[in-house]
Amino acid sequence: MLRTLMVSSLLGVAACGSAPDLDVGEEMGLSPYLYVWAGAEDEGESDFLAVIDSDPVSPTYGQVLSSVPVGVQGNAHHSEHRMPSGDSLFVNSFSAGASFVIDLSDPEAPSVASSFGAIGEYTYPHTFERLPGGNVLATFQTKGEGNEVAGGLLELTPSGDFVRATDVADPVDPEIRAYSVTPIPRIDRAVSTTSDMWGEKMGTSFQVWGLSDLKLLHTVRLKPGPGGYEHRDPAEVRLLSDSVTAMMTTFTCGLYLLRDLEGESPSAQLVNSLPWSSYETDDCGIPATWGDIWLQTYSHSDGAWLIAFDISDPANPVELDRLTWDGAWWPHWISIEPGGQRVVVTSGEGETLYRVLIVRMDPETGALEFDSSFRDPGGDEPGVLFDRTSWPHGQAGAARPHGAVFSGGR
Repeated sequence: MLRTLMVSSLLGVAACGSAPDLDVGEEMGLSPYLYVWAGAEDEGESDFLAVIDSDPVSPTYGQVLSSVPVGVQGNAHHSEHRMPSGDSLFVNSFSAGASFVIDLSDPEAPSVASSFGAIGEYTYPHTFERLPGGNVLATFQTKGEGNEVAGGLLELTPSGDFVRATDVADPVDPEIRAYSVTPIPRIDRAVSTTSDMWGEKMGTSFQVWGLSDLKLLHTVRLKPGPGGYEHRDPAEVRLLSDSVTAMMTTFTCGLYLLRDLEGESPSAQLVNSLPWSSYETDDCGIPATWGDIWLQTYSHSDGAWLIAFDISDPANPVELDRLTWDGAWWPHWISIEPGGQRVVVTSGEGETLYRVLIVRMDPETGALEFDSSFRDPGGDEPGVLFDRTSWPHGQAGAARPHGAVFSGGR
């Protein structure tokens, strides 16, 4: 049964139907910390990583415990999509072309372990995904300065040092700009997408790579869907619970099931689409999966939601629930806690621009609700605000939270 759950400014949570009754004391994989990568807005300030207490039974739940500036202001963008094993996290300040490895071995005293910018000809790193051995597979949007030449996939060590690289340029799709990459170790494949962070190119393809040798095997152009827009701007690929089946979103709100990635003729089947008309009002942002649940951030001129789909049959997603804020918001980034019952959400424009939110999810039914107890002390609404002047690292202005992940469980 589809339910829409609303946040009210007075009560924090109001549901159309009963909200999931989750006992935080019994949750599996409880994460004591939330790591939030934030972009400084005031001139002369630095992007930084903040550590928030995410233990629901802690007396400081929702408080910013520590923060570490990186010395660069550059539109803090992606972190890794989930906290990897170990104690380091890759983050990037995209517009500065700079990336950082944050040491979180002591979460209440994080530090910058290393940093890097352009590596050889490859410029503007964007997405980082861990490989089974601990190295990192990264996308670099471009080669050289400007936005004239497509970039590549680079393998880096856990400290950000160069291992090997391969170009993504292919005449099959002249508009390619390396956006995200997803390793699929079980079949020795990786899948990358194309979306231009500068908003100049319009790619419509995905690429299939041999993971062991980073050899380009296929560049596959997407066919337009019934709306004529679904194939534009391929964004993110996520693996399903078998760690092999892959689904891909586009920023223009198409959801594709990728087929035959091991074979000679990979293809993409459009299995769901949401209304889209303009980048100014509509967007499908970062997705996440847990078991047979697909979570999708979605903004539209008629409203914005976090949507849960049942993908037990990936060719036929079924909508389970929608969660929305009682006001203007633009949910964009999500990441699921290792135990699968909490989701961190950060946003673009709107009332939640500076707000880090936690959503509680029933992993069996997909039911969603805001965690109304995760808030600033004395706050009227759920969420931890980044519109403040004082941080653990010192006096600084407001910052926009973007990439955010839960720490590993206890």
